[in-house]
Amino acid sequence: MNEPKLTLRDSKSMRWTMLVILSFTMFAGYLFTEVISPLKPILERVYGWNSADYGMVTSAYGWFNVFFVMLILVGVLLDRFGIRFSTITSVLIMIIGGTIKWAAFQGLFPIDEVIFGLNSQVFFAAFGYALFGVGVEYAGITVSKSVVKWFKGKELALAMGMQVAIARLGSFAPLAFGAALATKYSVPLYILIALVFLIIGLIGFVYYNVKDKQLDLQIKLNLTSEEDKFRLRDFGIIINNRGFWYIALLCVLFYSAVFPFYKYGPDLMVNKFGVSENWAGLLPSLVPFGTMLLTPFFGSIYDRKGKGASIMILGAILLIFVHFIFYLPFITSVVAAFFNVLILGIAFSLVPSAMWPSVPKIIPDKQLGSAYALIFWVQNFGLWGIPLAVGIVLDRTNPGVAAAKAAGQDVTYNYQTTWLIFVALTVLALIVSLLLKREDKKKGYGLELPNIKQ
Repeated sequence: MNEPKLTLRDSKSMRWTMLVILSFTMFAGYLFTEVISPLKPILERVYGWNSADYGMVTSAYGWFNVFFVMLILVGVLLDRFGIRFSTITSVLIMIIGGTIKWAAFQGLFPIDEVIFGLNSQVFFAAFGYALFGVGVEYAGITVSKSVVKWFKGKELALAMGMQVAIARLGSFAPLAFGAALATKYSVPLYILIALVFLIIGLIGFVYYNVKDKQLDLQIKLNLTSEEDKFRLRDFGIIINNRGFWYIALLCVLFYSAVFPFYKYGPDLMVNKFGVSENWAGLLPSLVPFGTMLLTPFFGSIYDRKGKGASIMILGAILLIFVHFIFYLPFITSVVAAFFNVLILGIAFSLVPSAMWPSVPKIIPDKQLGSAYALIFWVQNFGLWGIPLAVGIVLDRTNPGVAAAKAAGQDVTYNYQTTWLIFVALTVLALIVSLLLKREDKKKGYGLELPNIKQ
C-alpha cells in the first residue's frame, strides 16, 4: 500500500510561515481600516466636520459591499478563479481606495465643493474608504479560505485565532497612537504611513502565491473534476442552510457591537470619562490588544476540546454586560472604563475564535469562499449602518455641540441615548447564538466537537 506523499502544508514551519504572511497583509488592512478612528475630535476641530460627517465617512466602508453586492461577486471570483488571483486583486483594490482617501485629506481634490449633498473632502474620503472596504473584505474572505486550505484537519481554530490576533494588532496601533501621531505631524502624513503598509502587504502576497502554486501542484488541485468546481446554483445550498444564517446573523450583530466602538469609543472616552484627545484611543486599543493574546488561546481550546457554540454564547453574554456598563450614565470613572474594555477584549476573543472555524463544519469546501463572502456581505450591513446611525443619533440628541466644538468651546456629547443601539445589538446576538447551538444539536454539525482529527 502506497503511503500518501507529504505536501508543503504537512510541514509545520511552512504552513505557519504562510499564516504569518497572510496575517501581515490583514494587519495592514486593519491598520488602515481604523486609521481615522481616534481622530473624531481632531477632524471636528481642524476640518470642521460634525458627527454626521464622521459617521458618513466611517460608514462608507460598506457602501459598495452592501449596495452593489460586491462581496458576493468577489466570493464567486474567489471560488471560480482561486486564491492567487484573489490575493493580488484584493490588495490592489485596498491600495487604490486608500490612495483616494489619503488624497482627500492631502487636499488634492477641491475642498469647498458639494457632491451629492456632501462636502467634497468628506465625499472623496468616504469614496476612497468605500473602495478600500471592498478590497479589505475581499482579502479577509480570501485569507479565511487560504487558512482553511493550509490547516484543515490540523490546528485550524488556533491558526485562525493567530491570524485574527496579528490582524488585530493593526487595529490596536492607530487606536493607541494615531491621535498623537496625527497631532505631532499631520493627518495626511499619518494616513500615508498606513498606506505604505498596504504596499508591503502586496509584496507579501506575491511571495505567498509562489508557495501556494507549489502546494496546488503537489495536491493536484488543478486536476479537480468539473463536477467539483463551484457553480452559481451552489448558492442555493448555502442560503437554504439555517445554520449558515445563524452564523451570518451572529457575525453582523456581534461585529456591529464591536467595530463601531473603535470609531466612537475614543470620543466616548473624551466626552464621558474625561480622557485627553491625544490618548483617547488608548483604552479602546486594549480591545484588539487583548484579542491578540486571547483569540489564539480560545481557538486552541476549540481545536482540542470543542465547545464552539458554547464559546460563542459566553462571548455574547459578556458583550451585553460591557455595553450596559457603558450605557449607565453614573459610571464615569476611567478605572471602570479600563476594566470594562478588558472584558470587551475577552468577549471579542471568544466569539471569532469559535465562529470562523465553525463555518467549514457547516459548508463544503467548494462553496466556502462564497459562504464567507455572504457572511461578510451581511456583516457589512452593520459596518455601514451602525456607524452612520450612531453619528446621526449623536448629532440629533446633542444639537449644537459639533458647531460649539468647531468654535473652540469646551462642550461635551451625551452618549447615553446613542449607546442603547449597542445594548440592543448585544441582546440580539445572544439570542442568535442560542439558536445556533440548538440548530447544531438538531443537525449534528459538530460545533461542540474538537477540530483536530485524532
